[in-house]
Amino acid sequence: MNWKEDGVRVIKASETDTNTLQTPGMNRATAINNAIAGANKLWAGTVDIHPDAKTGAHHHGELESVIYVVSGKARMRWGEQLEYVAEAEAGDFIYVPPFVPHQEINASKDQELSCVLVRSGQEPIVVNLDIEPVENPQTVWVGPSHPKVKPSDE
Repeated sequence: MNWKEDGVRVIKASETDTNTLQTPGMNRATAINNAIAGANKLWAGTVDIHPDAKTGAHHHGELESVIYVVSGKARMRWGEQLEYVAEAEAGDFIYVPPFVPHQEINASKDQELSCVLVRSGQEPIVVNLDIEPVENPQTVWVGPSHPKVKPSDE
């Protein structure tokens, strides 16, 4: 293997690609995929959500997603009617399992929400959904003591 040519790749911010599937209310940019970095098993990029904005409901098919909040405050809604809600702030990670309908919301009225996204596959799957959300979602704290995740499961 030619480590010089096939080793580490630095992707400059100016090299990201905004020509990717978009969801209303957010701007995605691809940083890591096969075409840009030679990655074969994952996709990574950024997303910016303007103050007081929210995305449309969507899911990413069979892909697992990880969202890292760089700055701002994220409010996530999920479920068949977006009936659950949790918040994350700078430094927090969010995990979204395959096929889970969800919506990202910028919980700040005056600060942009910036995140890094990582997905478990190369396909840019974004399935936008027409969901009538419930008015009062149930607040859920999702973390190590969440009923489905126990320290013994790690």
